[in-house]
Amino acid sequence: MDFSKYTIGFGITGSFCTHEKIKKEIQRLVDLGATVIPVFSYQTQSLDTRFGKAADFMQEVAEMTGNKGLRTITEAEPIGPKGLLDVMVIAPCTGNSLAKLEAGITDTPVLMAAKAHLRNDRPLVISISTNDALGMNFKNIGKLMYMKNIYFVPFGQDDYAKKPSSMVAKTKWLPETIEEALRGRQIQPVLR
Repeated sequence: MDFSKYTIGFGITGSFCTHEKIKKEIQRLVDLGATVIPVFSYQTQSLDTRFGKAADFMQEVAEMTGNKGLRTITEAEPIGPKGLLDVMVIAPCTGNSLAKLEAGITDTPVLMAAKAHLRNDRPLVISISTNDALGMNFKNIGKLMYMKNIYFVPFGQDDYAKKPSSMVAKTKWLPETIEEALRGRQIQPVLR
């Protein structure tokens, strides 16, 4: 895959346990030639967790992409009117962000970027990571799957014994999902 002609917005929300995996996928997109513009949720910008410090994570992503990223709703809004992106990814996409996206709520930089991007009739790729995918967010996943220009990275249960409602995307399929989304198709199978 050659992504050298594509600009990819990369929205990063909570689900801090997946951030190391997400950094690898960002690097892979950069290695495939993509211009990657990070968009950080407020939680990603401000919460230090047992998985690392927010400032360190953002610095590493900025160095990887050569772009400090978008950090405010005001910075993200021009994505729409200026048509800045060919495709946008939200990875990880938490249950909170899924629910807000489905409801049309734009109270974070990532959600504003997604809303602004979708107005251009271009693909939005969602890489879920949520403990309630088969619970409270099941209906939101279903509704988003039915919406125009929204595509999902294949996903499945990550620990059915201890967290039976939890699902996480198989991020190794991110480039192929983007490639299919740019053609207007959902990669199959979705559940893996």
